[in-house]
Amino acid sequence: MKQKNTNNWKQKLYEIIYEADTPAGKWFDIILLIVIVVSVVVVMLESVQSYETKYGYVFNVIEWIVTILFSIEYFLRIISIKKPSAYIFSFYGIIDFLSTIPKYIAVFYSGAHILIALRALRLLRVFRILKLSPFVGESQKLKKSLKASQAKISVFLLTVIILTIILGTIMYLVEYGKGSGFDNIPKSMYWAIVTLTTVGYGDIAPITPLGQFIASIIMILGYGIIAVPTGIVSAEYAKAGKKVHENTQVCPHCHTTHHPDNAKFCYNCGNLLNPEKD
Repeated sequence: MKQKNTNNWKQKLYEIIYEADTPAGKWFDIILLIVIVVSVVVVMLESVQSYETKYGYVFNVIEWIVTILFSIEYFLRIISIKKPSAYIFSFYGIIDFLSTIPKYIAVFYSGAHILIALRALRLLRVFRILKLSPFVGESQKLKKSLKASQAKISVFLLTVIILTIILGTIMYLVEYGKGSGFDNIPKSMYWAIVTLTTVGYGDIAPITPLGQFIASIIMILGYGIIAVPTGIVSAEYAKAGKKVHENTQVCPHCHTTHHPDNAKFCYNCGNLLNPEKD
């Protein structure tokens, strides 16, 4: 009886933390989102010296509160899943750990301020919130569109790389020795990339009439190149059809996600998704 009560408690905790089908699960995700946003804002403000000097104590208190909350959440995720290693060594599990540990390291190592970048990784946790039902279908459509566009985009990128090498070499031959900065082919390729992407830093610029003519052609070509990957993904997204509907069930055994609404067993490991309901 005691074992059954323990399992029920863990099952309820699991549904709240890993799923968003229940009101409690939705509130958990909303609160988690708020805490993540607050923590990232604090990280950004801490990097401003004037704010750090004036509000350093407040930032430190907020950071400790956020870190403790994340630590509690991290351990609850571990104890509520039947195979803890599935979460600990997953992408989000590693992100959760790396974004929480810096504050504890700072207690023993004063130079841990350089780990502020790891704390900023908390922003990646926002993607977990996309399991909320209003976003599930659209996020899956985008994911499938990107996957369907993978081959086309790969060919496009390979073409751009080849084009960059050719254009960089041409500009090197035209501008070399003229004092315009095209001292070698790699540097000329860097200029070609900056120009094709319409960034235009201006640190290297052609000075010969032929070089300027070629640069003008590359600039115009750049506008078309930028539009290609956007068009490829947009076309695949339009073909995705109706909204993909998937629930937020996560397998408590292997941590696999995106099961159909009527699924009773995990498609990865074969275990029951909700053993307590059967």
